[in-house]
Amino acid sequence: MTSVATQTGEGTVEARPPKPPRTGGPRAAGWARRAPLLPALVFMIIVTQLPFVATLVISFMDWNAYYPQERGFAGFANFKRVFTDVNMRDAVWTTILLTAGVVLLSLLLGLGIALLLDRKFRGRGAVRTLMIAPFLVVPVAAALLWKHALYNPEYGLFNGALTWVWRLFGSDHPPQPDWISNMPLWSVIFALVWQWTPFMMLILLAGLQGRPLDVIEAARIDGANSWQIFRSMTLPHLRQYLELGALLGSIYIVQNFDAVFTITSGGLGTANLPYTIYQIFYQAHDYGRASAAAVIVVIGTIIIATFALRTVSSLFRQEAGR
Repeated sequence: MTSVATQTGEGTVEARPPKPPRTGGPRAAGWARRAPLLPALVFMIIVTQLPFVATLVISFMDWNAYYPQERGFAGFANFKRVFTDVNMRDAVWTTILLTAGVVLLSLLLGLGIALLLDRKFRGRGAVRTLMIAPFLVVPVAAALLWKHALYNPEYGLFNGALTWVWRLFGSDHPPQPDWISNMPLWSVIFALVWQWTPFMMLILLAGLQGRPLDVIEAARIDGANSWQIFRSMTLPHLRQYLELGALLGSIYIVQNFDAVFTITSGGLGTANLPYTIYQIFYQAHDYGRASAAAVIVVIGTIIIATFALRTVSSLFRQEAGR
């Protein structure tokens, strides 16, 4: 910084540093950092929040396309109809069963695969990539794959495998079950488990790689076997990762529409909440009741997401404290 010489009235000269350039203060600096994010924020509000506000407004209206002259304000009547409708209660129960089944099976399979992939072996990177592949398949394509390539009673892979096994034992009349008709809900669950197991595996594998290996090695030196180490050390360490996987999986599976629509078309007791909302909106054209049901689903999803964010925050705090 250079000094500026000035002359006083007595003829003496004193050096004065130049004034620093104006920066506008911390508030201007903060806006300068946030300004590049404003277009993305505005776009997100337009795409996500404005449609939800419109849905919220419509949920309080009596709006059925078959009776346009009766459109008006309905108050909480649509929400009351949602909670008292037998079909909606069945859809809620189906959604709970579907979500719980997929999340539990995916977590168990993901934990087993993560434990195997945590070991060192040749080609581990390629195996990990192959295990992630089902999660990258488009949901509709995955549902079509299971419906036609695996479940089909005439040319599906499952019945083909049954035919091969039965003929090994000398039977000329192998069973050819119609998987979707005999076990419709489990057919949807298995298709979703195949797709969501890699997601759970990734989360749990990240947790396994964050274990304190020195403590585990010390326990092994002290005589602890593999089961004792898993039960007393690995599983407690993975508790928050299991919770995170269950919460994130529940958020997405509660909203699943593709598998139900593609595999069973909502029939045979597999209509979950998203499919029931689709029927009310696009088939019954009852926009008010469909919007009320959608608002309830969003509120439930937000509650689950809140717990998920708390779990993520606690994991970040633990990692920062190490």
